[in-house]
Amino acid sequence: MTGKLPQVSYEPIELAGGWDQISPSLTLAPGVARDPLNFECAVTGGYSRIAGYERYDGRTSPSSASYSMLKVATYTNTPATGQTITGQTSGATGVLIAVNATSVAYTQGTGTFVSGEVIKVGATTISTITALGASVTSKQSAIYTAAAMDVYRSSIQAVPGSGNVLGVAVYNGITYAWRNNAGGTAAVMHKATAGGWSAISLGYEVTFSNANMSVNDGDTLTQGGVTATINRVVVETGTLLSGTNTGRLIISAPSGGSFSGAAATSTGGGSLTLGGAQTAITLSPGGRYVTQNGNFTGSSSDYRMYGVDGVNRAFEFDGTVFVPIKTGAATDNPKHLAVHRNHLFLAIGSSILHSAPGYPYNFSITAGAAEIAVGDVVTGMLNQPGNQTSDSLSIYGTDNTFVLYGTSSANWSMTNFNRGTGARHYTAQNMASSYVLDDRGVNTMQTSLNYGNFEPAFLTYNIRKFISEKFTKASASTISRERSQYRVFFNDGYGLYLTIANDQFKGAMPVFFTNPVLCTAEGDDSNGNEKIFFGSSNGYVYQMDTGPSFDGGAIPYSLTLNFDSVKSPRVRKRFRHCGLEVTGSAYAEFGFSYAIDYNSANVSQPGYVNYETPFAVPAWDSFVWDQFTWDGATIMPTECEMDGTGQNVA
Repeated sequence: MTGKLPQVSYEPIELAGGWDQISPSLTLAPGVARDPLNFECAVTGGYSRIAGYERYDGRTSPSSASYSMLKVATYTNTPATGQTITGQTSGATGVLIAVNATSVAYTQGTGTFVSGEVIKVGATTISTITALGASVTSKQSAIYTAAAMDVYRSSIQAVPGSGNVLGVAVYNGITYAWRNNAGGTAAVMHKATAGGWSAISLGYEVTFSNANMSVNDGDTLTQGGVTATINRVVVETGTLLSGTNTGRLIISAPSGGSFSGAAATSTGGGSLTLGGAQTAITLSPGGRYVTQNGNFTGSSSDYRMYGVDGVNRAFEFDGTVFVPIKTGAATDNPKHLAVHRNHLFLAIGSSILHSAPGYPYNFSITAGAAEIAVGDVVTGMLNQPGNQTSDSLSIYGTDNTFVLYGTSSANWSMTNFNRGTGARHYTAQNMASSYVLDDRGVNTMQTSLNYGNFEPAFLTYNIRKFISEKFTKASASTISRERSQYRVFFNDGYGLYLTIANDQFKGAMPVFFTNPVLCTAEGDDSNGNEKIFFGSSNGYVYQMDTGPSFDGGAIPYSLTLNFDSVKSPRVRKRFRHCGLEVTGSAYAEFGFSYAIDYNSANVSQPGYVNYETPFAVPAWDSFVWDQFTWDGATIMPTECEMDGTGQNVA
């Protein structure tokens, strides 16, 4: 009698849950990640290989690179990649990225080549164009696109100077960066432009007293034969209306010599007394720049950047004028800041100093400024949502979390929100809730409120081994609104992406960047698109979530799932096949393998098999004939063969 063949079983595996280092295998779903790298929990479900990053200085991003093809006749002289070809008739040019037997690929094209014209490299004739365009495979297209990116990438430069990038900021759609000068004697602020990084002139400052109301921004300051433009009138005590005041003028480089401690005038009848000679505004080297954009008047023209670095005075910047801010503290070097309730809050050690309401330059107690002792070294401050009467400021210390309620120094009330749980420097970020990295992991205001400071309350409880190894190396954090993620980074190149969708934690995944993230900035460009930048140890600023590489280098990645017993842990099974549902927008290759019986040495384990996913996205009216792929797909199953017997498989 013939025996009955066993039934073939199928099991769908949802890739969900993120990374888990500690839970017993049998308690976890088979789609939980046991050993991932450079994958993220996608907000729409599943796991995604993370996007790359590209160097940035304001020039065209490598990710914007494209290429074109020309069919050519037999070569008179064979060109080399990297050379610039020129059309003899059209004058069009392009940088060669591929030279084939009957075609060439080029990028950074100018003008339009003409079929039938001769192309040259310099004065040397190369060939004759026989047709515009040539068909390519998905893989060839990916290779040519990467080569075009390399050409664009080569022109993008590091921030001038030496050492680490000290800070990055986005203000009014423009990216700024700080780095020590070549000699390491001062920090320099730079602006990204279409021509690369451009140093910002910080100007000069001179003290004054008893200025009248006719002293205004934009006036010409005059004292004898010495003149300068007043870029900002900084009133620190008193008012212009009263005529009794002190402060500083931020001025251009004076003409005709130096000012002195005597009476001076300004355009339009202004009068005041200068306190002495002007001094150049400079930044001491080092520090770690943190900024927040804010507005103290309600006028759109007064939306400005405020920043601190832990070494120099706080500052205000409006895209042109740089204003150092004096708090009056004996050591005036704030490390953290917040714009809250129309006050500028600055943290120095365990003290918080805030300005008078509406006056970020004025730290006089009589005007409404104050100092609040925290009793713990302040590591961050975050605005909490609310209404006109209930919004608050969370203040993080090394070991405690505080919340400041109230509207001004007349009614501030600070409570200790959570004793024993604080935050590491530069890790506090706001999403639907506030997220920070504490010594025991990533925590939120909501979980602290509900569960206290017990370790299981931390979102990263299941990866506490990773946290315990990395938390002392925390260097920066940011959020991705587009991907609904809180991201925290460490100075050894590692990071952690936490995905939170609709206030529900979907999982955490580790990442590793070839260039460590030492500072970050998140904002919108002039078109309203989200941009995330980071500065690294080599002086470069990079843009996250762009391109298919790590600045031209391969993205290391791996994803090993939890062992799956197919609902029968002690039964041996023969595994025959795995179908992976993969989505994407460009050609990709990946290796597939599996482990049997907890990867036991007693079982023959397979090697890797490479699979192609030739995704393509044709778009009518936006392609060149013969340079696109018909019937492009963005989702397809990848069928992977398996052959092994055991109790479980990963």
